[in-house]
Amino acid sequence: MSGLFQDDPVDQDDAPPPPEGPGLFGDALPVALAEPVHSTPYRVLARKYRPTTFDDLIGQEAMVRTLRNAFAAGRVAHAFMLTGVRGVGKTTTARIIARALNCIGPDGSGGPTADPCGVCANCIGIMADRHPDVVEMDAASRTGIDDMREVIEATRFRPMQARTKVFVIDEIHMLSRHAFNALLKTLEEPPAHVKFVFATTEIRKVPITVLSRCQRFDLRRVRIAELSQLFARIATKEGVTIEAAALDQIARSADGSVRDGLSMLDQAIAQAEGVITSAQVVDMLGLADREAVFELMDAVMAGKPAAALAITDKAYERGADLGTLLQDLLELLHTVTRLKSVPSLRESHDLPEAERTRGAEFADRLTVPVLARAWQMLLKGIGEVEIAPDRRAAAEMVLIRLCHVSDMPTPGDLVRRLTSGGPPVGPAPSAPIGGGGGVRAVANGAPMIAAEPAAPAGPRLGTFRDVVAWVGERKEAMLHAHLLHSVHLVRFAPPVIELRPQPEAPRDLASRLAAMLSEATGTRWTIAMSAAPGEATIAEQGSAADTARKTAAADHPLVRAIMAAFPGARIDTVHDKTADAYGLPATLVEPNTGAPDMPDFAPPDAEYFDEEPMEMDL
Repeated sequence: MSGLFQDDPVDQDDAPPPPEGPGLFGDALPVALAEPVHSTPYRVLARKYRPTTFDDLIGQEAMVRTLRNAFAAGRVAHAFMLTGVRGVGKTTTARIIARALNCIGPDGSGGPTADPCGVCANCIGIMADRHPDVVEMDAASRTGIDDMREVIEATRFRPMQARTKVFVIDEIHMLSRHAFNALLKTLEEPPAHVKFVFATTEIRKVPITVLSRCQRFDLRRVRIAELSQLFARIATKEGVTIEAAALDQIARSADGSVRDGLSMLDQAIAQAEGVITSAQVVDMLGLADREAVFELMDAVMAGKPAAALAITDKAYERGADLGTLLQDLLELLHTVTRLKSVPSLRESHDLPEAERTRGAEFADRLTVPVLARAWQMLLKGIGEVEIAPDRRAAAEMVLIRLCHVSDMPTPGDLVRRLTSGGPPVGPAPSAPIGGGGGVRAVANGAPMIAAEPAAPAGPRLGTFRDVVAWVGERKEAMLHAHLLHSVHLVRFAPPVIELRPQPEAPRDLASRLAAMLSEATGTRWTIAMSAAPGEATIAEQGSAADTARKTAAADHPLVRAIMAAFPGARIDTVHDKTADAYGLPATLVEPNTGAPDMPDFAPPDAEYFDEEPMEMDL
């Protein structure tokens, strides 16, 4: 007798007939299906259209050519290192290499080939990711030495089915130092039946000892035009209609990654009904409309803050991130600068039509200094947006600043205006700001010539500064530092030097310096210590000279005009090309000894010689 919960199978002949009429609650009884329906799971486009041969790879012509030649010549390396950004085909290439090594052809008699058949048991197994002799390992999750020991142990055994056992290690840069060390010996001399294929996005983190044992391939980002063509072919196969502008938008947002672009295309197909438009893609990705970026560029460069803010308001209402909008504007600036510098790009099909037409208009209208200034301000502004508590406010402030400086002259333009009849700041300066520097100036009828340093055969010790510099050249760092900062020159009369040391100077300073000088010159030198005040230290003299140069530069009419035109600017450094390593000016030689002492700076009405101008950082 069966229990209440009988598990015995019921004979179909003894089964009760199906009930007739409605159910207990008046509902119609469900109709039993004769066979269960098994729906096929959806495969995303990135997997469905994954390349299976070298011919399917796009954008990697150099690598494909090298691998094809290697298979044709039978010179296939034992280890490959594939590097590149995400989604360019590193793991896919590794699987194609594994198939090429193990393909046996449709008749089972083939050998390694760059064109695997795709129908043999090895090809099918590797494509389905279930071949026992192709081992894929994710180094991001298995980073330790024990994991690597398993791989090394597996290399000892011959393949079970295939010709070659292939180990594919993804993100190899994540391995620990000990794991890398454990791999080195096997990687250098692997068994004949073993091949390694490594993939990484951080090639700099892979030890050079590993790189030197591999054949390296750098997979480049795929061009926008190539991505657009690929996505158009896939959309046609999927029976989807999509605008060319939408394809360009997806390709541009993919940033060279095929997988990222296919994921975006998949999303666009899923959320659209009918024709996929550029506006739908923009809304889906939260981007700024490309037309809006061009309009924003036009408003900013025309100095129209109201128009620029109106564009950002519309973009913000659509859900666009204003930080991304600034990045799009930065990208457009770069494109326009390239079109300005390389006019032949206007005929290149690597750029979308909008960039080639409207971008060329901006390139014709704007100068390189203006574009460079906008680039620097945007680059700094994007960093401010990333750390600002209110991204929208920070982005708007960046755009307002760009509008404000749009009609301001660049520093080069301002100098040309001031020196060619601009505001009354006087004629062009006669001498560079800060002193000599290989420049001749005429003041009050007497020339002033900066002496050129000679090239002595031996150590030139004509001044105490020469002695200090010579000590520095001898790599005596501590002695050199004390001679700069800790001693005051009282008298220099070779071979006698009289110094006043500061308390921090070492006690053996005099004896060490005398011994070095005597050895180098063959003459006995005397270093005497004195209590007289003496001169300031060389370091103090250099600091005072630098301050004097900045003060003199700030008083120059041309600099005053620049500072007035650019509020907030400051003089950072004044470079004197005649000054020595300590910032002290070289001695001036006056051919006419009867001429009066010349000033450090020529007056504004002096004649100007533009030979080797001074350099000044503002």
